[in-house]
Amino acid sequence: MADILYVVIPCYKEEEVLPETARRMKVKMKSLVEEGKISDKSRVMFVNDGSTDRTWDIICRLHNEDKLFSGVDLSRNRGHQNALLAGLMTAVKYSDMVISMDADLQDDINAIDSMIDKYYEGCDVVYGVRSSRDTDTFFKKFTAESFYKLMKLMGADIVFNHADYRLMSKRALEGLSQFGEVNLFLRGIVPEIGYKSDIVEYERAERFAGESKYPLKKMLAFAFDGITSFSIKPIRIIITLGFFMCIFSILALIWSIIVKIMGNSEAGWTSLMASIWLIGGIQVVSIGVIGEYIGKIYKETKKRPRYIIKTILNNE
Repeated sequence: MADILYVVIPCYKEEEVLPETARRMKVKMKSLVEEGKISDKSRVMFVNDGSTDRTWDIICRLHNEDKLFSGVDLSRNRGHQNALLAGLMTAVKYSDMVISMDADLQDDINAIDSMIDKYYEGCDVVYGVRSSRDTDTFFKKFTAESFYKLMKLMGADIVFNHADYRLMSKRALEGLSQFGEVNLFLRGIVPEIGYKSDIVEYERAERFAGESKYPLKKMLAFAFDGITSFSIKPIRIIITLGFFMCIFSILALIWSIIVKIMGNSEAGWTSLMASIWLIGGIQVVSIGVIGEYIGKIYKETKKRPRYIIKTILNNE
């Protein structure tokens, strides 16, 4: 008998795109059942991340009209990563494998077939990887690729050009449940689980409708969270920078003494002020980076729940 698949789709203010997403997913899931790749108990699970529009109403309607669609309603907005985790940890109770994807229809749903094939070949994790970034602007492409390269440089084991479109087996999800950190960065956590993995390449399409939920500000914050969650290299860079600054200060002191002895006691105002501002700026940035790590430690020690589920709609 074919295994049960759940497709988990986090949703935040997706009322414009959700009906079309449901329509396409219904066609895809039906074809997979008919081909014998998945059980007829498979479901599409939408996770409402505290949306203030009609997103949850649409999810409820879809569930009432067709048992294929399930729903999870969080008590408040918790962010994409927490909403995704809530869906994964709920779906694992009913399924043998789970695929996570976004609601905006940019991820090619036809890649699901290849992911399932890899799963039956023995892979516990299958990553959806973009084959190219031709649809991105130059700025988007440059910043995205720089992010992945920077994460690698900082020591984080992430898959290049992979977001959160992936398949995970039940035991991989059970492994994920053992990671208890509050500061979630699933792209970095999932490779830490281990088990056999593979990739499936796909072309990413334009967003079907609505606006992106990741403007530049959120993208930068997400990137910084990823770096500080999986690497202490920024702190080591600060230590190295401080060491070289100490050497530079000693050399500057020796130079000042030599100038004093030679009778040329007047120092340049511009160079003095530039040095003060430079050192001051480095100190402020360094304190900020260290403060970011301390803030993360503070959040972890509180052990607050990463999400609270208000309602679950599932025929199982």
